[in-house]
Amino acid sequence: MAAYRAEDDYDYLFKVVLIGDSGVGKSNLLSRFTRNEFSLESKSTIGVEFATRSLTVDGKVVKAQIWDTAGQERYRAITSAYYRGAIGALLVYDVTRHATFENVERWLKELRGHTDPNIVVMLIGNKSDLRHLVAVPTEDGEAYAERESLYFMETSALEATNVENAFAEVLTQIYRIVSKKAVEAGDDEHLLYLLSPVKERE
Repeated sequence: MAAYRAEDDYDYLFKVVLIGDSGVGKSNLLSRFTRNEFSLESKSTIGVEFATRSLTVDGKVVKAQIWDTAGQERYRAITSAYYRGAIGALLVYDVTRHATFENVERWLKELRGHTDPNIVVMLIGNKSDLRHLVAVPTEDGEAYAERESLYFMETSALEATNVENAFAEVLTQIYRIVSKKAVEAGDDEHLLYLLSPVKERE
């Protein structure tokens, strides 16, 4: 049997948030990535939950702490605590519901108002398995992402399409920024704390 590192044995801990309208599939993206599970009976997330998973990037163990919250307006009071410390985000819309894509701009504005300018953001068009119901063409998602300097991917939590790739890409890009920026952030103790290897802080 393969030897596994202890759950708390990691080099970096990155907080990543899932944002977007209710019902776009945020919770299923989270459960697919962290537990390889999918539920057709998903109910709206109440409040906040998070799950973790570790990946190896350039020989370093990166632990992702991924936060999920409901998109409904009545939960927006948790906003600032939810975003605090996040250095990655997946901004999710449902490719079969154009209104969820229209709301991406509002979500992005809110995200940028609460996070560090270096945050890595990936725009996710979820439910790509529902090809016959697509209301948001891939080109529209790509164009918006390019205009706003976001990464972009279409996913299907149901079929597990691109879910692994999306999270891995976000974590890899965060790691690259951390490697490059940590030294430059020396005069900003808060940012240095966020971006420094966990073991150096202990």
